[in-house]
Amino acid sequence: MAAEFDLVVIGSGPGGYVAAIRASQLGLKVAIVERENLGGICLNWGCIPTKALLKSGEKFESLSHLKDYGLSASGATFDFDAIIQRSRGVAATMNKGVAFLMKKNKIEVIEGSAKLEKGAAAPKVVIALKAGGSRTVEAKSVMLAVGARARALPQIGLEADGDKIWAYRDALAPKTLPKSFVVIGSGAIGIEFASFYRALGAEVTVVEAVERIMPVEDEEVSKAAQKSFEKRGIKFKVGAKVTKVSKTGAGVKVDIEVGGKAEALEAEVCISAVGITANTDGIGLEALGVELDRGHIKTDSHCQTNVKGLFAIGDCAGAPWLAHKASHEGIHAAEYIAGYKTPNVVSPIAGCTYAQPQVASVGVTEQAARAEKREVKIGRFPFRVNGKAVASGEPDGFVKVIFDAATGALIGAHMIGHEVTEMIQGYVTAITMEATEEDIHGIVYPHPTMSEAMHEAALDAYGRVLHI
Repeated sequence: MAAEFDLVVIGSGPGGYVAAIRASQLGLKVAIVERENLGGICLNWGCIPTKALLKSGEKFESLSHLKDYGLSASGATFDFDAIIQRSRGVAATMNKGVAFLMKKNKIEVIEGSAKLEKGAAAPKVVIALKAGGSRTVEAKSVMLAVGARARALPQIGLEADGDKIWAYRDALAPKTLPKSFVVIGSGAIGIEFASFYRALGAEVTVVEAVERIMPVEDEEVSKAAQKSFEKRGIKFKVGAKVTKVSKTGAGVKVDIEVGGKAEALEAEVCISAVGITANTDGIGLEALGVELDRGHIKTDSHCQTNVKGLFAIGDCAGAPWLAHKASHEGIHAAEYIAGYKTPNVVSPIAGCTYAQPQVASVGVTEQAARAEKREVKIGRFPFRVNGKAVASGEPDGFVKVIFDAATGALIGAHMIGHEVTEMIQGYVTAITMEATEEDIHGIVYPHPTMSEAMHEAALDAYGRVLHI
């Protein structure tokens, strides 16, 4: 059987569908296989609908601060069902957008679940079609963009049931608004749901096994974040090991151990945000001899696996588990498959948490730099003395930058504050372009903007800060 396609992409999340588009742009005949919804988890049950919920929560919470702006209003309420439906509507709109892009780029969409079998140029793709029956497709290359799912810990009772124990899908579309939550895990997913439900008035306690929340972030940022969240009424239990999650008549009981002492937390609902598991089971990887690393597919610098013609991108291929990383890898792999000499796939990847306040970072933390015994220069600048931030009523937070002392290269940047997820790309660009302190010092930042804090932080690292 001759190859029907140049490339078959399995999974239509932000890695898969972007890879398919880029491959089609380069003249390849492409098909994409999706077992559920075009756009994958990100567009339908992750990145996009959570941001819709968070915006609703932010808007509602801001009503309690109107007097700070010389305004007043009374009787503010919310319609929880309408908030959820708006979020689902946003996801549906994005899903339709991906369908349009597939049609525009002449990419064949095959609805069904794929499994790999040994093939010639690349593994064969055997698809159990949604409509019934099956179809076997051969291609010159196959790309796995199958993503990941919420991790479960059944040994301690932490397994989503959609009722009293939720994973992210359950938290995105509940039928009613619970009055209290225990959120297990203080990464981006856990913090974002904690922020949203707290904005609507729920009592929220976040449990984190490490001694500080958001442990992948710079220590200064995570400490500042905890203080800000606590001001909003979110409670935290850090350095806490969850020993058991039990369902009760009223909700759930979460048994934890903190400093050797047992405690019990009770709430109506527990949200599990303890990480993800790659969707690598049941698709034929073992029979093909695909190499895995702790459940994730091992790849080289061009996203190739050890099996001829088989590529893997995004969450199924390892950390960081971020949509923009998946898209970047997908584009790179598509260009490589098409015969282009593309730059190495390694590139600085920003991390963003869209809570109130937002957190954004790229590159190394101060702790990582110190652990590597690197000589560094560190600069900081608070938003409380930034004109735009003060005028906007958003003075909380700061910008922190880390330079290599020997070369002047920017190697890390960390922010906490209003809309910093929109600002971090400036530093991502700087690190990608191998900018030094001299480059950043010479940039003219528009005034008044919160981005001026980025300039001042870089100046501060070299004793040149102007406004503090």
